[in-house]
Amino acid sequence: MRLQKYMADAGIASRRKCEELIQQGRVTLNGMVAEIGAAVNEGDVVEFDGRVILPAEQKVVYAFYKPKNVICTASDEEDRIKVIDYFNDVPYRVYTVGRLDYDSEGLIFVTNDGEFADRLTHPRYMKTKTYRVLCTGEITDADVRMLKKGIRLDDGITAPADVRVIKKGAERSQLLIAIHEGRNRQVRRMLDAIGHKTLRLCRISIGDIGLDGLKPGEKRLLGEKEIKSFYE
Repeated sequence: MRLQKYMADAGIASRRKCEELIQQGRVTLNGMVAEIGAAVNEGDVVEFDGRVILPAEQKVVYAFYKPKNVICTASDEEDRIKVIDYFNDVPYRVYTVGRLDYDSEGLIFVTNDGEFADRLTHPRYMKTKTYRVLCTGEITDADVRMLKKGIRLDDGITAPADVRVIKKGAERSQLLIAIHEGRNRQVRRMLDAIGHKTLRLCRISIGDIGLDGLKPGEKRLLGEKEIKSFYE
């Protein structure tokens, strides 16, 4: 088995991230600094930052409702609450896949399955992410047309979004926005570019998988059918 796949299967990170860790010289194979593509055979000892990586454990994928003001990274200098803190009762070494802003809430996946992580984060699979947004001001028909056409941001024009206005008023509006890109704070920046400040943002689904009744801070283990549909 290739080294990066061995690491991903063991729940270290996605396969692409594991390749980066290997390139950084942080991985050894039988005491020697490893290279990408090295083969791992039975009895070999793989270490990451001096810690032995045990063979793969059972693959699990959790859907988690990330509350607002919780971070997705595994460590934080400010000692803020992390998504992974909600998984202390899980007997697996899991990590978050993708990202959701500190001040946003909603669906995020937590897993030890490197293949699943690659499928979610790789651009060619273009998983649609749907957000329920509350913003300032009245969303006009012209605003909707611009969002559907693509908004020019400082890092380029966004791909067309699917937009449905739920409720609008002079002071605030609520809408659903579905995108397949993953730029930093993209939905907030899109709305800001057309003159609307985001007051609340909640990701309600990724692909065909939704929150399905989860409340902030709650998690559920995805079933085999859900994971299979995600791959399809």
